[in-house]
Amino acid sequence: QVQIVESGGGLVQPGGSLRLSCVVSGSIPSIWAMEWYRLAPGKQRELVARITRGGTTNYADSVKGRFTISSISSDSAKNTVDLQMNSLKAEDTAVYYCNTNPPRGPWGQGTQVTVSS
Repeated sequence: QVQIVESGGGLVQPGGSLRLSCVVSGSIPSIWAMEWYRLAPGKQRELVARITRGGTTNYADSVKGRFTISSISSDSAKNTVDLQMNSLKAEDTAVYYCNTNPPRGPWGQGTQVTVSS
């Protein structure tokens, strides 16, 4: 059973930084990427960043130049990917989730990021 756990969220002032971590436990064969999403109140879930096994990255236009997704780190028991978020804005406030592509298990609980002064 694949389990996804996100962490690292919190309350930060505009212009601040946070680093989110995602640990995907369990066997995840044949995935080609890991992705970070976010869900803000009243909005649809948005793909924020993606990194493929080969290291290719993609970002939503709204976060380009501010967010950086790390390489996928893998061992026999888990796969990890981080999201470094700099120059945070109020509109970055959301619950952040990660998942594999294609999905191999249920969504995790997410981690809340609140950007407010």
